[in-house]
Amino acid sequence: MAKPFEIPLADVQKRLAFDNPWWMAGGGIDAERREWPRRAYFAPFMQLIEAVDVHRAVVLIGPRRVGKTVMLAHAVQALLDQGVAGNTILYVSLDTPLYSGRSLESLVRTFMELHRHAEGRRLWVFFDEIQYLKDWEVHLKSLVDTFRAIRFVASGSAAAALRMKSRESGAGRFTDFMLPPLTFSEYLDFAGQEGRLIAEEPAEPGRAPAYRALSIEALNVEFVNYLNYGGFPEAVMNPAVRENPTRFLRQDIVDKVLLKDLPSLYGIGDTQELNRFFNVLAYNTGDELSPEGLSKDTGIGKQKLLDYLEYLEAAFLIKRVHRVDETARRMQRARTFKVYLTNPSIRAALFGYAAASDPAMGALAETAVWSQWLHDTSTIQSLHYARWKQGRTDLEVDLVSIDIRTQKPRFAVEIKWSDTAYADFSELRGIREFAARHPLTRRPLVTTLSTSGIGNDGSSEIEFMPTSLHCYTIARNLLRVAL
Repeated sequence: MAKPFEIPLADVQKRLAFDNPWWMAGGGIDAERREWPRRAYFAPFMQLIEAVDVHRAVVLIGPRRVGKTVMLAHAVQALLDQGVAGNTILYVSLDTPLYSGRSLESLVRTFMELHRHAEGRRLWVFFDEIQYLKDWEVHLKSLVDTFRAIRFVASGSAAAALRMKSRESGAGRFTDFMLPPLTFSEYLDFAGQEGRLIAEEPAEPGRAPAYRALSIEALNVEFVNYLNYGGFPEAVMNPAVRENPTRFLRQDIVDKVLLKDLPSLYGIGDTQELNRFFNVLAYNTGDELSPEGLSKDTGIGKQKLLDYLEYLEAAFLIKRVHRVDETARRMQRARTFKVYLTNPSIRAALFGYAAASDPAMGALAETAVWSQWLHDTSTIQSLHYARWKQGRTDLEVDLVSIDIRTQKPRFAVEIKWSDTAYADFSELRGIREFAARHPLTRRPLVTTLSTSGIGNDGSSEIEFMPTSLHCYTIARNLLRVAL
């Protein structure tokens, strides 16, 4: 007998059947999701799911609107295509009101009773939006221990909460899988433009493949689109979302994280203050900042400001980048750092689209380069920017990779959204001085708007490459390694 105010079990069963159309013979995921391109990260994600000898739940973590729910659907379809019986697969979205108040175990047992599954049968259970369940990590860990023949997969958008709780409570029971925003190479694939705009060059022995833009003008058009909306699969695939990113993306990407996810996790009282602070960071992505200057400009106390930075980074909204000097050593008491959006398209969702000639394009191009490297968790830890004084002049290099083992620089990149530096090396004093001081493993690179080539300042060679092609190259080669 149902308790007062409890949703009847029969209604829950009907909803489960509706959400799992593959329980009927010939059923599969909905046609729209089936037509979506698979993320480049799908193959390694699927490998984790299929590694049933490793007795852990797979927890898919990522910021909002990067395609986690669609990737779960693609995983379900992949199992069906392999011949897995549809009635052995359960998908539950925990933000569905009909499931409110029901434990994960009760939902699993309802599923097993519906199909008369015996204990010990191999089953596949997908929990979407798991952060909506209080103490989800405790319940999921218990399920992993209790139902050893069931492969559990969970996903959620509250990246900060999920990552922290999965590590604290799921040690030895969960395997985290981070799904980041679209890279530029993925964007071109989703938009159906990769084959039309990119050609792969023959690789030199021992070197990663190189690529050539078939039309740098057309590639730059797509790169500007990528900066504006291309980090979000839904915007790439849906014209309505593309035309109004503030309406369709801002609420989910920013408002829910800043006004709901982070306050619930960290007990933040003044959500409007956090929102205003994030707007400042997003508008000024790529700027060098100091806690003292930020505190003065925003009126937020220094310690609270540092806490906010930690929360926003944990939520995968920003990335702090630390400074080294001309010796390539990190400052012992660094007073400045740079802050980049992890997804340059967030800026457009907040403030509107930027044209190719917009003054913000330089900072957005720099943000895009950094965001490609975010997909490589080992490399991103080695990346810094360099800044130092030489006489009365401030010199800077936008990106410097420091070998974690030897603490020596490996490569250096100066990021520009113009072609003027190709003809005027005086704009490149920082990277030229840095390269002259340190024996880099490859020639220093300066990105441009459209110019490619090798320049020589009389003492060393400098490579020039369009920013759009450089972003594609990073992303494509990182994915080659990952896959």
